[in-house]
Amino acid sequence: MKRLMRGVALAAGAAAVAVGVRSYLGKRRAIAMVPEELRHPVLYAPFQITSRLVVRALARVPVRPGPVAPGVTLDQRDLPPEVFVYQPKARALPSGALLYIHGGGYVIGHPSTYHPICSRIAAELGVLVVSVNYRKAVGDPFPAGLDDCFRALTWIHEQASALGIDPARIAVAGDSAGGGLAAALAQMAYDRDVPLCFQGLIYPMLDDRTALRDDHLGTGELVWTPASNRFGWTSYLGHRPGEAEPRAYAVPARRDDLTGLAPAWIGVGDLDLFHAEDVEYAGRLTLAGVPTDLVVVPGMYHGADAFLADRAESMIAFRDDFIAALRKAIASRP
Repeated sequence: MKRLMRGVALAAGAAAVAVGVRSYLGKRRAIAMVPEELRHPVLYAPFQITSRLVVRALARVPVRPGPVAPGVTLDQRDLPPEVFVYQPKARALPSGALLYIHGGGYVIGHPSTYHPICSRIAAELGVLVVSVNYRKAVGDPFPAGLDDCFRALTWIHEQASALGIDPARIAVAGDSAGGGLAAALAQMAYDRDVPLCFQGLIYPMLDDRTALRDDHLGTGELVWTPASNRFGWTSYLGHRPGEAEPRAYAVPARRDDLTGLAPAWIGVGDLDLFHAEDVEYAGRLTLAGVPTDLVVVPGMYHGADAFLADRAESMIAFRDDFIAALRKAIASRP
């Protein structure tokens, strides 16, 4: 028996080493595909979000709010959910408005770390920006987070007059899981006759079935990995990815009919795990007659713009393209 157990342990150890070697080699190959300007120390970190223990540990780390752009006031309100409202001091009324939804794989994240991008949008476009602190999936799976986002959107509409907002120029945007929530929210808004003029989807997390793939064609080696993706979707849906999912809006990419949705901007890198699902969704929107702009950045990994927004030319251009699309949609009167 001892010999058998020793053999099992050796086999398990060898398998773990083999997996580690494959992961290391895959990461090296992926980093080699990243342009010099996009290389960042985070690429070399072995960190993954694969358990509740990791999520709890991250929750204990103090949140460091980002700086707010000059000329923008920040107001925190509890609807609930908690929202952050960014308002430029010089705003022509009524203005457009943006609901921004932060990322974090549906399981982590806080809107205060998005102060820089939200306040920049408010300042540059002269619009009101609202960022929502939705419930996270480990404690509150679907539909809790999406319900919070819909509540924030309906609050913007209900308070449009008091907030100095043109109801015809309200948009939604988000990155990663926030992009997935934004896509689901655009679907829900259409079905419930809540006006929405634009959806900005920054490398959105749209399709749980990506977690079923064995070959990701060189994507997903950096920052957000297949293992983290499986955990995120399992936490959000309450079941394993790929299982039957009859609930509307749970997985945006599973919606059959995309006709009538708000015009979209989708941006993603070709090294991002979500590259294939995002490109496919953009194509389906286009086929459904939804005006859609797709931006694919060579050598860009998941979240690269967040790490290098002010230093890498390609990331500056990526964010500028997104903000230009927003400007067209909400910054000036039709």
